[in-house]
Amino acid sequence: MFGLWDCLRKAAVDPRISALIVEPAGIGAGWAKLAELRSALERFARTGKPIVAFVRTPATRDYFLASAAPLIVAAPGDYLNVKGLRVELLYARGGLDKLGIVPEFESVGRYKDGPDVLTRSTMSVPTAEVMNALLDQRFATLRDAVSRARKKSPEQVRALIDGGPYLAAEARENGLIDAVEYSSAMEAALARRLGQEKLTKLDALLYQRVPARSLGLEGHARVAVVAASGEITRGGSYDLSEVLKPDEFLALMKELREDNGIRGVVLRIDSPGGDAVASGEMLQAVRELAATKPVVASISDLAASGGYELAIGAPWIVAYPESLAGSIGIFFGKLNLAGLYQKLGLRYEVLTRGRHADMDSAVTGLDDGERLRLQQMLAAMYRDFVTEVAKARQRSYEQIDAVAQGRVWTGSDAMPSGLVDQLGGLDAALLRVAQKIGVNAASKLKLELHPKPPTPMAYWRQQWESVPFLGSAPATVLRRAPAKIEIR
Repeated sequence: MFGLWDCLRKAAVDPRISALIVEPAGIGAGWAKLAELRSALERFARTGKPIVAFVRTPATRDYFLASAAPLIVAAPGDYLNVKGLRVELLYARGGLDKLGIVPEFESVGRYKDGPDVLTRSTMSVPTAEVMNALLDQRFATLRDAVSRARKKSPEQVRALIDGGPYLAAEARENGLIDAVEYSSAMEAALARRLGQEKLTKLDALLYQRVPARSLGLEGHARVAVVAASGEITRGGSYDLSEVLKPDEFLALMKELREDNGIRGVVLRIDSPGGDAVASGEMLQAVRELAATKPVVASISDLAASGGYELAIGAPWIVAYPESLAGSIGIFFGKLNLAGLYQKLGLRYEVLTRGRHADMDSAVTGLDDGERLRLQQMLAAMYRDFVTEVAKARQRSYEQIDAVAQGRVWTGSDAMPSGLVDQLGGLDAALLRVAQKIGVNAASKLKLELHPKPPTPMAYWRQQWESVPFLGSAPATVLRRAPAKIEIR
């Protein structure tokens, strides 16, 4: 995702770039990442250079991104699979009961519904409240963006979405796209507009190699951009891009703290949280770094629970309106598999020394004393979490507790309560760092990504997995949705 963002900011000022073709397809990125890229596309469009989106059976996210282009084209016989948004949540309690598996969890926070997938068979009222609020916000983002781009009223856009999906010809008749033609015809028309016989195309993956400094987008003030992406865990994973390991993170924070040449840091967070103790250690490392140089937290799609705990280590937090932040709460528990083993004719024999030695055993249940002890521990950890947030955000415990309770907030809704300081994306975060170090423009910064991007060979070995900068988006974002940049 960083590669696309970087390509777009360079292409906007590169005199060798004549036009831009965007082909979004199967995008799995979250709404904050989409908003980031869409803003970059709008910035390119404001240069006056032609920008065309060629869509192939676009879903709603694809169309949201494509709508930033003044001209949208689809092939004959294709269709727009744009018909709105939905949330689907699976609840497994009924199935677990049939298998003899007993979920035993305790949580603190009315909205802390992480265990619900195992402990409930239906959606709770608090979860329904949050999910409906998120759907309303996401739908408003979609509706308003399309309304501005396609010059229609919000009511008209709502009616069009309700009428979807559309065949390509129907989409053109309704003003959702501008032309129905094959990509070859679209490219020929663009070439004629540019006064060329044929387009000379350069893929965005290759254009990433163009140094930003060659276009005046890089100065000498070194600023580190740290990708804090994935679940916070001390364990391993087959997909390392999805894990944020505390040991590696602590080492990186120490390295940046001791590097006197690094003048500021943007901590780019896309994490659902995870290990509470590890999150606390990482928070302390961010605070120690922030004591030596300016640090700004930039929330991508998600900074929840332990992910949000990382963010409060920075004195300033930036989030997109579409970002998700908060989920200040905690839960812990286990699955009791004794009933399942009994159904299978298996029997575990457990011998203990210590009253609670089998508290975390997968074949024994929690007794009243163990459950009370677990509740006490979780309540204490919750109080510590809320206290840390209140201290960092300069609010009272009561103020933070009122917006905590395990609830996740959009960036726009998190602003009034002080959970975030500013709405915006990477550009806003970089500008804030530039101001703090006395540089008058973000273009004067020399950006250094951490962890370091993989080498080309490693990149191919990882099957085109994106560098976790804007977040851990699926590889299809790069493989199937490159921005093809045309050079005169």
